[in-house]
Amino acid sequence: MPTEASHKLIPMTDFVIEYYSNEGYADLQTLSLMKNYANFLRKPLTLEMFVPVDQKGNVLKEPKNYLEWKSLEHNHGKRKKAEGFEEYVQYQKAEQNCLFDGFTIGYNGYSVVRIVASYDESVELSFNKTDLMSAAFADVESLTVFDTIYLTTHALKAIGIKK
Repeated sequence: MPTEASHKLIPMTDFVIEYYSNEGYADLQTLSLMKNYANFLRKPLTLEMFVPVDQKGNVLKEPKNYLEWKSLEHNHGKRKKAEGFEEYVQYQKAEQNCLFDGFTIGYNGYSVVRIVASYDESVELSFNKTDLMSAAFADVESLTVFDTIYLTTHALKAIGIKK
């Protein structure tokens, strides 16, 4: 079973060592998990991995009272439609596609979007608005230079880690 380190983005070698120190052997499930994590690290970085965006790549503004709306039991991501609350449902859907947790918009300009980790302001990334890619960081693995970047449950599921 992966430990606390599985919630953070870590280099592949640390992931292998961490997993083997707890499991002690390799089976097909373990090898599949390793392959999934390696593929995850190779993904090109896009803005939608960090903050909710619409289908055109525009940053979505959090709807008013969204946290309160989201906390209601019947709004836990299973609704497809909510008359009068379409904006909330769209935001929630986009939010569930994010792979990294705790990022907020620092600046949303004409050609660049800058995001900041809410838990560590030194973690700052910029994305070009034309292609929504980062000029400084090519892929997920390049983010391992930061001490702490948290993964969402969506990312953990994509890797194959059950939480």
